Amino acid sequence: QVQLVESGGGLVQPGGSLRLSCATGGFAGFDLDNYVVGWFRQVPGKEREGVTCISTSDDDTYYVDSVKGRFTISTNNAKNTVYLRMNNLKPEDTAVYYCAARPRVTTVQAMCDDVRAHRFFNSWGQGTQVTVSS
Repeated sequence: QVQLVESGGGLVQPGGSLRLSCATGGFAGFDLDNYVVGWFRQVPGKEREGVTCISTSDDDTYYVDSVKGRFTISTNNAKNTVYLRMNNLKPEDTAVYYCAARPRVTTVQAMCDDVRAHRFFNSWGQGTQVTVSS
């Protein structure tokens, strides 16, 4: 199973920015190009929401409408870390953010653009809190 470790959360004022990191790895022969990595978020009492996904093999990406133009998902050259750059943060972005991975089976859009998408991701990090408040 893929090992994922998030970092970079914190408290930020509305309009501010944060960058989350997701370090990946876990077993000999691991190749992130064979996976789709997603960032999800969850607030108490609500189901986990897909925010953005990426396939490092072709940089195919998906963004939920509420973050388009504000959030950017990317990877480093070594393809072992996935980043989530969040700009113009809003109070409604407050949540615990998780990165997750699953083997790629089809397009990133098809794998992530579904309210049930999180149920099919089988590797998860521990989560990092993002709080947007003045």
